[in-house]
Amino acid sequence: MSDKSYIDWTDATWNPVTGCTKISKGCVNCYAEKFAGRLKLMGNPKYKNGFKLSTHPEELLKPAKWIKPRMIFVNSMSDLFHEDLDPEFIKSVFRVMNENSRHIFQVLTKRSERLVEIADSLTWSPNIWMGVTVESSEYLYRMDHLLRTPAMTKFLSLEPLLSGLSEIENYFKESGMVNWVIVGGESGYNARRMSKRWAIEIKDICSRYGIPFFFKQWGAQEKGKILEGREWLQYPSQEQLPFCYA
Repeated sequence: MSDKSYIDWTDATWNPVTGCTKISKGCVNCYAEKFAGRLKLMGNPKYKNGFKLSTHPEELLKPAKWIKPRMIFVNSMSDLFHEDLDPEFIKSVFRVMNENSRHIFQVLTKRSERLVEIADSLTWSPNIWMGVTVESSEYLYRMDHLLRTPAMTKFLSLEPLLSGLSEIENYFKESGMVNWVIVGGESGYNARRMSKRWAIEIKDICSRYGIPFFFKQWGAQEKGKILEGREWLQYPSQEQLPFCYA
């Protein structure tokens, strides 16, 4: 658990699960896999298994120790809905989130099939934001799954953005249920380039439908996060935040 995060759209990270396996094109240059390898070489006991899926029950106690409300990215080093993860452990993570309502927990998955499969067995308190990664049009089906969950705040992570996604406008027209969109390019070795046209198109769509838009970074294309002359660091409105955090 990290009290501060280098991920721009959150305050902290919490990893009751570490390790994962690659399932889509966005996983090719996985930053978490590289980071886990470094931590293993440094002798970090939590990463003794490297990037193999591992649970850490001791981590379940930590959110309660943070008194100041914050946004917490859950499993930045894994996927809470990994197919090999025991459903009972997923439920235990949700219970912790339910019991710590002063925090906002941001959960993000590429495994939307598993998410929708077990969503009804979980308790979705207002402080749990649920998101799916949609890195290209090939994975738009994850949005369908997300919209079928009881999560009160739903978001999209379009990172690393690998194609244009003009099709998301159809979802916004029909559902009106997406509360937040994050866009970012890929960084690091062998990073794939993101077209400026793709990012601007998504920003414009979000603007038309009043959806908060967060532009994280250009990645390999250029440094910084300036898009059309400014930073875009929008979050869901205060009305969508738990009262204790707002």
